[in-house]
Amino acid sequence: MNNVRTVSDTKRTFYTLHTRPINSIYRRVVEELMVEMHLLSVNVDFRYDPFYALGVVTSFNRFMQGYRPEGDKESIFDAICRANEADPQQYRQAAERLLHLAKSLSPQALISWLGQKHFLPEFSDLQDAVRAIATNSKFKYSRLFAIGLFSLLELSDPELVKDEARRTEALTQICQGLNLPEDKLSKDLELYRSNLEKMAQALIAMEDALKAERKKREDREQAKAIARSTSQTDTPDGSSL
Repeated sequence: MNNVRTVSDTKRTFYTLHTRPINSIYRRVVEELMVEMHLLSVNVDFRYDPFYALGVVTSFNRFMQGYRPEGDKESIFDAICRANEADPQQYRQAAERLLHLAKSLSPQALISWLGQKHFLPEFSDLQDAVRAIATNSKFKYSRLFAIGLFSLLELSDPELVKDEARRTEALTQICQGLNLPEDKLSKDLELYRSNLEKMAQALIAMEDALKAERKKREDREQAKAIARSTSQTDTPDGSSL
């Protein structure tokens, strides 16, 4: 009998792969993504697909914006994937390919393709992935999969995803074509968009706090410089020159 990896196993592996400390404001983002991927990977109905990969890459990139040092982001992403026994390069390549496809199609053509009404023989492997999702009665839907779909719509037409009516209509067509739970997908995307806004606000607050701390530090240094200058112009008996 095979032992199923635990969340603790995955976390332990991650911290052996990425040994540098993670900035506190981002630690929760990293661990939640890692755990979400873990829980999916050990689910018997879960199957990797490129839309899920795009969701993972997009979620990481969006929530890790502003991370310092910038150079640590690649190491963190690689460690998250490898801790879940996944290939980070496979995820990046799948994401790039889907984004390239989205750029090459009109918004309506993209929606029709995802909704199984339009076929793209030149992207046969991606076409097969779409068909496999639509025909799999045990398809394991996930929030990360939903983020992947949303990312394609967002890239194809940023204004569409901002318009509630158009966004809802597009998601309805896609969910019907792929046999996805529309209510759940819509709720997951609303939460995703809300969390992005909260993260953006947190980053602004953090930047404001850093600026305020820098200003205090500069004021203290300036005060010290003035004090030193004043002491140097005083005579030994305390009278000014």
